[in-house]
Amino acid sequence: MKKYFAVQWHITDNCDLRCKHCYIYASKKVKPVETPWDKLLSTLEGILEHCKFLHREPYLYITGGDPMLHSRFWDFLEAVHDLKIPFTIMGNPYHLDKEVCNVLYSLGCQRFQLSLDGLARTHDQMRKPGSYQATLNAIPIIRNAGISCAVMSTVSAKNIADIPKLIDVVVENQVDVYAFARYCPTEGVKSNWHIKPQDYRKFLDTCWHKFEEHSHSNTTFNLKDHLWTLYLYENKLWQIPKNSDPRGIYDGCHCAQDHLTITAAGNIMACRRFNRVVGKVEDGIYDAFMSKEMDEFRHYGLFVKCKDCLLLRFCRGCPAVAYGYDRNFYARDPQCWRTVKSSV
Repeated sequence: MKKYFAVQWHITDNCDLRCKHCYIYASKKVKPVETPWDKLLSTLEGILEHCKFLHREPYLYITGGDPMLHSRFWDFLEAVHDLKIPFTIMGNPYHLDKEVCNVLYSLGCQRFQLSLDGLARTHDQMRKPGSYQATLNAIPIIRNAGISCAVMSTVSAKNIADIPKLIDVVVENQVDVYAFARYCPTEGVKSNWHIKPQDYRKFLDTCWHKFEEHSHSNTTFNLKDHLWTLYLYENKLWQIPKNSDPRGIYDGCHCAQDHLTITAAGNIMACRRFNRVVGKVEDGIYDAFMSKEMDEFRHYGLFVKCKDCLLLRFCRGCPAVAYGYDRNFYARDPQCWRTVKSSV
């Protein structure tokens, strides 16, 4: 089978929540929009054409806002189903019940991703009162319909103490996949959300031991943050492949490699976690992907710290987080604890 090309597609900005760390609603001036029906269909065609050029199979991560609030949501899923494109829904729990999840399954939904950003008090403060319990209630409904349930957390100094216990919670609730990513500043750095590098390393160590504790559970722990590569390397849990090409890029940030983001307004971005538009869907998705604007994110020798690190080909931390702090995609990852000597 051909490799997948992932498209994170925000079909609407409309949402039941106003999460404190949301990149869409970081600015109070945002006016929610949704992708018009004709543009949904033309963008689907563009995605298929793009993947054909790359000899890849498309995979959609359909999100918002809450994608289920799009006025043509069900019509859109019918169109995706007719084209036999696999997809994950990334949304909120408020519009899910047994009947809805059964229809989602019949239309080919492989996974539904929910968010938990801490235990009840912390999560509800960051998202919406009652949303913690609503999320837990949705998990068995999703799974009973035959859809894999994933839970994602956004980690900052505000909730880092909750996450180890939250790992116990997701296992107890039989979540299929759990992962976390770091808070990414969008409208200025919130200093009281910042995690110091050594504190983040200790956090990863604690989580790793939690993962080992639950290794016999049915929950898969997705090591989404690329700093996991550094942690595993330092603890001799992973090593650089002996026959790897020293000029190749094997892992790390997927920007400009096998992933792109499309916003509700039709903007194409390398990653939704930092605000850089590289093109418009109406001008061609493939052309945007191969453009000089997108190519800016492929200059790996420009990374301020990573270029001198032997893990450059496999890690590079999170450039979106670095951009959030310094407005520079190639800046030092603010949570990377590794000391690297410059070759300059």
